[in-house]
Amino acid sequence: MIEFYDREEEIKEIMRILGTTPNLITFVYGPINSGKTTLFQHLIRTLPEDYRVFYISLRHIYVSKADDFLKVLFDVRNKRASVKTIAKEIVETYVPEGVLTPFGRIPIPKNVFRELFRESRMENVFVYLESLLGEVAKRKRPVLVLDELQKLGDVKINGLLIYELFNFFVGLTKESHIAHVFVITSDSLFIEKVFNEAMLHGRCRYLLIDDFDYDTTVSFLKKHNFDEKEIELTWNYFGGKPVYLVEAVNNRHRLKEFCEENLKLRYSQILDTIYEIEENRKLFDKIIELFKTISEKEVMRYAKIDDALKFCIRKNILFLEPVNRIVKPQSRLDLLAIRQILKEIG
Repeated sequence: MIEFYDREEEIKEIMRILGTTPNLITFVYGPINSGKTTLFQHLIRTLPEDYRVFYISLRHIYVSKADDFLKVLFDVRNKRASVKTIAKEIVETYVPEGVLTPFGRIPIPKNVFRELFRESRMENVFVYLESLLGEVAKRKRPVLVLDELQKLGDVKINGLLIYELFNFFVGLTKESHIAHVFVITSDSLFIEKVFNEAMLHGRCRYLLIDDFDYDTTVSFLKKHNFDEKEIELTWNYFGGKPVYLVEAVNNRHRLKEFCEENLKLRYSQILDTIYEIEENRKLFDKIIELFKTISEKEVMRYAKIDDALKFCIRKNILFLEPVNRIVKPQSRLDLLAIRQILKEIG
C-alpha cells in the first residue's frame, strides 16, 4: 500500500463536502497511482464516529453481468431480518479509529438477497439500498464510496447498469439528501464521458487528486533523509508520483540504478505498445505527432479527443483532465520515455 502523506488541502475539501447536506455526486479522479484510494482509506480510518462508510471496490473484480456487481455490493447475512434491524446494527456498531470500515459492503439478509437475484430487477436493489441508508441516516451520516466504478463498463440490465446507478446516486444526493456518494476512478476517458453526460449536469462535482507538486515531493523525501542530490534525481525521473517516491525510498541504496531501470522498463513498454499498431500507419504517425507536442509542451490543451489521443489515454501513457481540457503524461517517467522514443524514431 502507498504510504499516506500530506494531502491536507484534499482532506479539507472532502471534509467540507461531508459537513454539508448531501446534494451532489462527487467524482474523484486523477492520474494512475496518484494516491486516490490511499487518501480515501486514510480518511475513512480517521472519520468521526457519527459517519457510516460503505466502501465498495471493483478494482480487482471482473464484472460481466449484474449478478457479479451484486456480489461485490452486498454482504449477505445468514439470518432473516428487516431493514430496520439491519440499520440498527449498522448504527450501533462501534467503529474505532484506524479501522477501514466494518461495513465495506452493504449488509443484507439472505432471504432478501435471494429475492433480488431471482428477479434480477435493479429497481428492487435500489429500493432496498435507499430504505436501508434512509434508516441509517436518521442517526448517522451514511457515505457510499465506489472505487473504479467504470469497470461496470457495458454491463446491461434493460439499459446500461452504470446509468441506472447514476440515476440512483442522483436520488440519494440531490433529491432525497440521504447519503454522500463518492466515485473514484483513474480512467480519465470515463470522467470525460461523465463530464459531458447531460443527465449529470448540475448534479455532480469533480475533485482532482493529482501527483504531488515539487514542494510536497521535496518535503516527503526530506522526511526520509534524502539529500539535495538524491531529491533532484528522484524528481527528474519520477516527478511527484507517490508510488514511485515510496519505491525510491525503498531503493535509496541503489537510487540511480533504480531510476534508470524504471525508465528503461517504461520506455520498452510504451515502445511495444505503439509498435502494436504500426501497421495502421495513419494512427501510428498521429501518435508520434502527439508525442512530439507532449514532449515539447509537457501539458497541452485539447480541442477534441481523436483516435491517437484516445489510444494513448486508454494505454495509460497520457492523462486527460476534462474540467480544464488538458492532457499530460501519466507521470514524469512517461514523459522521459516518450522523449527517448522520439530520439530513436527520429
